[in-house]
Amino acid sequence: MPDEAAKHKRTWMAFGAKKAIWDDLLPAVQEDLARIAKTIAEFEPVTMLVRPEDRKLAAKLCGEKVELVEVALDDLWIRDTGPVFVVDGKRLGAVDLNFNGWGKKQVHANDAKVARFVAEKAGATRLTTTLVAEGGGIEVDGAGTAIITECCIVNKNRNPGVTKEACEQELKKLLGLRRIIWLPGVRGKDITDGHTDFYARFAQPGAVVAGLEVDEESFDYKVTRQHRKLLEDAADAAGKKLNIVTIESPSRIRRKYETKEFAAGYINFYVVNGAVVAPEFGDKEADKRCKDVLEKLFPGRKVVQINIDAIAAGGGGIHCATRDRDSV
Repeated sequence: MPDEAAKHKRTWMAFGAKKAIWDDLLPAVQEDLARIAKTIAEFEPVTMLVRPEDRKLAAKLCGEKVELVEVALDDLWIRDTGPVFVVDGKRLGAVDLNFNGWGKKQVHANDAKVARFVAEKAGATRLTTTLVAEGGGIEVDGAGTAIITECCIVNKNRNPGVTKEACEQELKKLLGLRRIIWLPGVRGKDITDGHTDFYARFAQPGAVVAGLEVDEESFDYKVTRQHRKLLEDAADAAGKKLNIVTIESPSRIRRKYETKEFAAGYINFYVVNGAVVAPEFGDKEADKRCKDVLEKLFPGRKVVQINIDAIAAGGGGIHCATRDRDSV
């Protein structure tokens, strides 16, 4: 599995938000999706999956640069519903991780078929497994090391009766890994059971940016500090200690879309060809700190911060709404 910073052929997205899930947030969420797509399209091609009945609206919001492909969808989270692309020389594979609605918490009959659909459209060989997981729970450096939250995969709502050791063995085989750094995460606090891409991300092999929650009342306050300590003590597949840089969460957000599920996670950025697309939450000092850190971690790439408050209100972010590459 390549590092996200490796060159992409395209980004995949899904214009799949619907009223039954998003209720009054729907129009704003659709606008956020379009804003993400248009921002990425300035740097690389974007293919947006869309239900036939939503095509006209998606075309209007996303503009001519974004390619639209019709398919049945349940929601927008293609990081989890889409395939995990892997490469082997000149061959492209697409791992189907059997999306089950994050442990059957949400309707997913259509989204369970997205990985197969995207694999076919990308011309990739679909790789199957009995393991149930999501792309948002897996972070790799492209050099044999992964950071994975245990609470998602080693969970009876995904893989009942499957041990951590068995999960590790299968993931290593599927993704070409030599070492997995397990983070505990927190079960049951959000629909994903604590995905890695809201906790820690590789900037490059040996360099990790970790989220640090500043609100002492948050369930993530203690666990983000526990994660930082585990990462500081860990070594990568090459046996080298990791360089850990932290980004603190904002101390305040805009009130318009504030919810109990609001995911104010700077770590949920997305790396594209020539840029890093990251959120901003209206806390000028924290927003600037995030940009400064990302500019240092990704020299030569433009850091573009955008407002995704409606998507954040539903517990997700930019990385959750995107799936990278489909090229060798």
